[in-house]
Amino acid sequence: MDISSPAAFVNGGLLRMHVGRKVRTVLQVIRSDIASVMGKSTDGFQVVAKGSPPVPLTSYVEVIGVAENENTIRAELWTNFGDTFDGSNYDQLCRLANGEFKHLFL
Repeated sequence: MDISSPAAFVNGGLLRMHVGRKVRTVLQVIRSDIASVMGKSTDGFQVVAKGSPPVPLTSYVEVIGVAENENTIRAELWTNFGDTFDGSNYDQLCRLANGEFKHLFL
C-alpha cells in the first residue's frame, strides 16, 4: 500500500476544497464514453471523471485521481462498486473525513 500520497475522501460538495490534490469519490454513473464518465456524487452533485473507465462499467464506480476543478477529476484508478451502493453512508464518511476526524484520514 502506497501511503506517500493519500487520497482525500470527497463528495461533490467537498471536491472544490481539494483542487490540485489527490481525491477519491464514488459516482453513480449517468453516462460514459471511452474518455470519461459523468456521474452523480453521493451528495447529488454532477461530477466528471476524465480517463479510461473500466469495461464493463457498473452503476457505481470509485474514482481516485487529481481534482482538476470543482466538478472534474482526472482519474488515475477506477474500481467498479457494483450496481447497488449505499451512498448516504459514503457521504457521511466524506463529511467525517473532512471535518471532526480529518486527522484520522490524512
